[in-house]
Amino acid sequence: MGLFGKGVARICAVVAALSAREMTAQLRDALRETLTVELRLDWLANDSERRSFLAWLRRNRPKRAVLLATCRRHEGGGLFPGSVEAELHWLARAAQAGCLWCDLEIETFRNLPRNSIRHLSLPRRILLSIHDFRRMPTLRPAARLGARNEIDGIKVAGAARTIGDSVRLLQFAAGLRNCVAVPMGEVGLPARLLALREGSQLAYAPVAEATAPGQVSLEEMKYLYRAHALNRQTQVFGVIGNPIAHSLSPLLHNTAFIARKINAVYLPFLVPNLRDFLQAAPDFGLHGFSVTLPHKQTILRHLQDCDALSAEIGAVNTVVVRRDGSLYGCNTDYVGVLRALEKKLSLSKSRVLILGAGGAARAAAFALSRAGASVCISARREGAARELARSDPAPYSTDAIL
Repeated sequence: MGLFGKGVARICAVVAALSAREMTAQLRDALRETLTVELRLDWLANDSERRSFLAWLRRNRPKRAVLLATCRRHEGGGLFPGSVEAELHWLARAAQAGCLWCDLEIETFRNLPRNSIRHLSLPRRILLSIHDFRRMPTLRPAARLGARNEIDGIKVAGAARTIGDSVRLLQFAAGLRNCVAVPMGEVGLPARLLALREGSQLAYAPVAEATAPGQVSLEEMKYLYRAHALNRQTQVFGVIGNPIAHSLSPLLHNTAFIARKINAVYLPFLVPNLRDFLQAAPDFGLHGFSVTLPHKQTILRHLQDCDALSAEIGAVNTVVVRRDGSLYGCNTDYVGVLRALEKKLSLSKSRVLILGAGGAARAAAFALSRAGASVCISARREGAARELARSDPAPYSTDAIL
């Protein structure tokens, strides 16, 4: 068993609010979903609210819950405006209210006499945290800090500027028995969701407002992505694109996996750099991925093989990772357009206007033109529209318009 238990207890609900009343309500909501909760005391509007909330907590200590108190100062990326001494005061009050753990940021730790904390009246267990909201911090010094006797666990939260950054953080956590790995930012989101499977002791999810970049809600973490239930037998799929947050694919696919009781998960990958993603993909154990803009055409040059239709269209929206690691591409947009429209109207000799000239538009133009429709392309980029209009060899009209 890990530092914080097993199963859903490894999902740490983050409770953060301006008032004691709202903190109390969030805590009650959190404990319906998990027994591990971080209390962001630094989010409370003032000392009066902190005093009120901790007084309530002392009177109403939840049974079996593992509470982790955080009062992160501005210097450590938090909202608490006070001094080191003031932070330690509130963490000590949290211990009296029943908090077993506290999160002590490295900036405070370095200000303590001889970096010693066991003589302080803090919660019994200490999670030393390192946050960098601009880049991934250097990991080797963090490992040395995590080995210190006065530290029970080490948390490394770093901004993942590349997918490779997030992979390195997960690999770091896998090598330590007491590490919490938190890849921050949208690029790091897939690694955040896989962190428990890779050996991180916790995965954080807010009850209400996000408290760090790239978080998903507690409900999504537990019920949509099932982060606590993912294991080495879980098949990993995803969708790549830039942007990607708008995609409904994770909701659709994960809901289907749950309904069919398939041990699989589907993750959203923000991919600014396609080569970076492809280099990191084997570390995620991907079995396949969907492709959306702007990568439907450029992915072709990275495939080992694709079906004839995809090669003719010049765009791929689905990639299968074969057992030998090679990539095979195909295009389901073509069939999808036909099946959807043929049920509603006769395409032969119809006049169709397509807005856009990207990968999906290419598949639609090919499909509709070959079904007998007269197709016009309207796009912001004149050159792309004209290039698409000239690319389909079918004996039907395909024109570019501005």
